Amino acid sequence: MWTPVALLCFLATLASTRNVPHFAPLSHEMVNFINKINTTWTAGHNFINGDVSYVKKLCGTFLGGPKLKMRYSFAGMMKLPENFDSREAWPNCPTIKEIRDQGSCGSCWAFGAVEAISDRACVHSGGKVNIEVSAEDLLSCCGSECGMGCNGGYPSGAWQYWTEDGLVSGGLYDSHVGCRPYSIPPCEHHVNGSRPACKGEEGETPKCVRKCEDGYSPSYKSDKHFGVDSYSVPSSQEEIMAEIYKNGPVEGAFLVYADFPLYKSGVYRHVTGEELGGHAIKILGWGVEDGTPYWLCANSWNTDWGANGFFKILRGEDHCGIESEVVAGVPKN
Repeated sequence: MWTPVALLCFLATLASTRNVPHFAPLSHEMVNFINKINTTWTAGHNFINGDVSYVKKLCGTFLGGPKLKMRYSFAGMMKLPENFDSREAWPNCPTIKEIRDQGSCGSCWAFGAVEAISDRACVHSGGKVNIEVSAEDLLSCCGSECGMGCNGGYPSGAWQYWTEDGLVSGGLYDSHVGCRPYSIPPCEHHVNGSRPACKGEEGETPKCVRKCEDGYSPSYKSDKHFGVDSYSVPSSQEEIMAEIYKNGPVEGAFLVYADFPLYKSGVYRHVTGEELGGHAIKILGWGVEDGTPYWLCANSWNTDWGANGFFKILRGEDHCGIESEVVAGVPKN
């Protein structure tokens, strides 16, 4: 049975993918096929020794889940540029440029949220507040309203938790930055490098510890950062663009197919492969490349995936549901 999002993505690409042969996920054959046909992106091996079951685990967002209240429309009141990149618009906000690594855990729902929340704290303070909001705190302490931790969750629940319970600071694995840095180590699922191999058995949901790392002050309770409002963004490209332009990056989610993990450059559009699951990311801008409109997004699979951790995906057609589940919020100053 097709899910609504899967059907949308399938219909959007059917015309250009008729009679496409079947390829094993992450295979050389799939890479070669994508690069030979006339498409808008280039494929490569981001998961050298990876297994598709591992990639499925990384896609930890439950699509079609609970919705937040809908933000009112204001796109009609704004003149929006053809190209926009939050990294250039707010150069004094370093988290906008940051790529994190969720490790062997289906915590993308939490990462997309804390990345955009960190950015918005800086944007709304005029660059005075620079914090890395803790993915660990959200992943481990938000209960059933967020989902099942490393086994998947809801972006809407993440943003609501921020407004109701707050989130402490916390940087990357082993960074000792902030109150609760991420405890799940990055692993070498992309290239042959220095990190330990990803075997898939790691990544259990960390315990909720309402206490800061030793040596960090202020206290856990005092380190909490809150939102004053969280909401769903209307699923039109103009409304999403207006939201980013006015308030900073947002969290989005889409249905991942087996060709997406092979992305290297260009504007991704689904070409071939089975569906792997829902995946949440940060959307930080938009533009047009060689006549193809795109969203500029940050992934949470480290900097050796894709284009230094970033990717572009087709904009304006709700491709793979990318425009259907955008959530955001306003930080408390």
